[in-house]
Amino acid sequence: MPWDEMNNIAAHVLANLTSGMRFEGSLNVDLNEITMNLVPFPKLHFLIPSLAPLCSFSDVKFEPRSLDQMFNDAFHRDFQLIKANPRASKYLAIGLLVRGDVNIAEANRNIARIHKDIDMIHWNQEGFKVGLCGTPPRGQRHALLGLSNNCCIRNTFHAILERFEKLYRRKAHLHHYTQFIEEDLVGAAHEGVQGLIEEYTALEHVVPPPEESFERFQPVR
Repeated sequence: MPWDEMNNIAAHVLANLTSGMRFEGSLNVDLNEITMNLVPFPKLHFLIPSLAPLCSFSDVKFEPRSLDQMFNDAFHRDFQLIKANPRASKYLAIGLLVRGDVNIAEANRNIARIHKDIDMIHWNQEGFKVGLCGTPPRGQRHALLGLSNNCCIRNTFHAILERFEKLYRRKAHLHHYTQFIEEDLVGAAHEGVQGLIEEYTALEHVVPPPEESFERFQPVR
């Protein structure tokens, strides 16, 4: 895919992310609400975006999707902007920002349907943040931006760390950075990423206490 197409898709994500601040809607959200609802721990603020339909501003023809299909797409790895597989890992929180003529009942129905097939962490079974903006993107009937805080992001950090370690052992390219920072800070950054991996891994394998019961998703009223 050409660079301009990739940049257009990134711009499309940002346009959907900020739509609630630019247009009217029955359940608009802003960036502060996303941060508050999707980040349960300060360090674990890395969200996996997905876009349905997955298209750029320059796409003049794309396959129209029903609302139900767009919700399915938002949880499919082929519609994500990061190479990861959230379905095979544990969700900490999920944001779903819908654009177009969609009511909360339709959104809740789709969330309840999909909730059965995903692994939400036991202490946040109702961890869905829904935004409804009445204005769809130009040329589309509906659009959906998904933002997932999922433990599978640790695999992305692990891959980055492995590439870093191969270069750092040879001190490759290091001189570009030590012109501006101390080399100790490079090591500290390495430890920080390793800590993130460990925190996500610990949450991935957490087991709910047997004496507690947790209710499944309850629709927003």
